[in-house]
Amino acid sequence: MSIINDQLDFSTVADVFLMHGSLQSPAFLDGRLSASLALHDISAEAWLDEVCQAMGVEQPRDRDAAEVLLAWRRQSLDALSAAALNFEPLLPDDLFSLAERARGLREWTLGFLEIVGEVAAETRDAWSANLREAIEDLETLAGLDELALDESPENENDLFTLTEHARMAAMLLYTEQHPGQPQVEQPDETPEQ
Repeated sequence: MSIINDQLDFSTVADVFLMHGSLQSPAFLDGRLSASLALHDISAEAWLDEVCQAMGVEQPRDRDAAEVLLAWRRQSLDALSAAALNFEPLLPDDLFSLAERARGLREWTLGFLEIVGEVAAETRDAWSANLREAIEDLETLAGLDELALDESPENENDLFTLTEHARMAAMLLYTEQHPGQPQVEQPDETPEQ
């Protein structure tokens, strides 16, 4: 089971959790991972320790499980720092019910805010107005009642919009903490020949 070249999805990571006897959703830890990478990075070793602790194990069961968990960190870091701005939170996909997807988004948001909440007030005050507003909106999103959502096109669209907001908040946090990364602006001048 080599996944190095494949894009990890929620189900793949959730299967590793289940293999270790953990019923916890990876979404909460992905929120923590996204904020940690944006604010101060988290080493591969520290990430592996955090995930194992969350799963209630001392270490991954085997090499393949460790590979998935480390690829999860690498994939998130690569996406946050990519010029393509293609970062996506690790959330349940369309195979899950709307309520399960909303719960995943809420859990991701709670994990993200847990790490952001550790940032000193004076540091947060120095953030841009856009970033502070995005974080405040996420705090509202954390109160989402996923059980009140029925399967409807309107709720589907609302969930997409909320997920996009969480995605943008993570990328905004990353770009403000890593000026110049990703390099998203193209130079106006063409090279001299």
